[in-house]
Amino acid sequence: MKGLPFKTWLACEAERKIRHIDIKEHKLKQLFWECTLSCNLACRHCGSDCKVLPSAMSMKAEDFLKVLDSVKAYCEKVGDDPGHILVILTGGEPLMRKDLEECGRKIIQKGFPWGMVTNGFAMTPERFRRLMASGLHSMTVSLDGLKESHDWMRGREGSYERAVEAIKLAIAAGDDLAFDVVTCVNQRNYNELNQIKEMLISMGLKRWRVFTVFPSGRGKYDPMMQLDNERFRGVMKFIEDTRKEGRIKCDYACEGFLGPLEGKVRGHLFRCHAGVNVGSVLNDGSISACVSIRADYNQGNIYKDDFMEVWNNRFQVYRDRSWMKKDKCGECKFFRYCEGGGMHLRNSDGSLQFCHLDRLK
Repeated sequence: MKGLPFKTWLACEAERKIRHIDIKEHKLKQLFWECTLSCNLACRHCGSDCKVLPSAMSMKAEDFLKVLDSVKAYCEKVGDDPGHILVILTGGEPLMRKDLEECGRKIIQKGFPWGMVTNGFAMTPERFRRLMASGLHSMTVSLDGLKESHDWMRGREGSYERAVEAIKLAIAAGDDLAFDVVTCVNQRNYNELNQIKEMLISMGLKRWRVFTVFPSGRGKYDPMMQLDNERFRGVMKFIEDTRKEGRIKCDYACEGFLGPLEGKVRGHLFRCHAGVNVGSVLNDGSISACVSIRADYNQGNIYKDDFMEVWNNRFQVYRDRSWMKKDKCGECKFFRYCEGGGMHLRNSDGSLQFCHLDRLK
């Protein structure tokens, strides 16, 4: 692959400077809570150890709320506003928690906005009303194809209709809810992208994120989940064309550096925020960064460590990425901007699972 176009190079240089300022300050902006491992679906690409059982482990709300006390106390100490930190509930499936609304109210009471990532299966108009009354600030719903493809992907018949109804409820909320739909592109739904796009536009959706499966969890062993390089490039072309149309804001997920495509398939340039602006508390209490990171890069545990002490002092593996400059990355002329790619693409031994630039060649 050749070098970057001049404007892209200039933008990447500016982004690099901003990134390193953010690394130095490492202000927490998003805090994920993996609030349960219970799920009502059996998705083919699941990267978590989720179980289709209501009895699967869920963290006690009071345990996570103590984390928010630590974050709030630190914010007050340094003069920051906890209202600038979005708490995002994920899982598993957050809607499996019967106390979800109560959790939301308590998060709001502590001064933090909150949101959730959901498959929408357990969403009803009444449940949605209660969640909004509990201060729900943002929501993401997964839609992974038309009916047959989505149900195949999610492992349960009827999941498509439930997801669509959840999307309609969120769209109807208008500006009261920050909302988007996320779609995982695989071999089965690849040829449906245009139909999915038209359906979402007809529903009035404004924001759509598209991503491809990285080799982790169940998706690692399912050949139907992986796209070859030609189809990967096809996804990028589809997103670029959709953005040019301007009828819906479509972005590729924040997975990897895309070279000459930077600025064309996302509304921002590539940057891995894991451990810099994004932290997480996993279901077992582990203190980590982005919940997509399934390799063991945990930095502590809330049951023995103070979250903010860990956040401020133990995340150097995320903030100084020079250790990634080896093997293929050691010879790459784009490492200056990529810095090894997304942390979720690293195995526990530090090796890179795959490179997005390679897929574009």
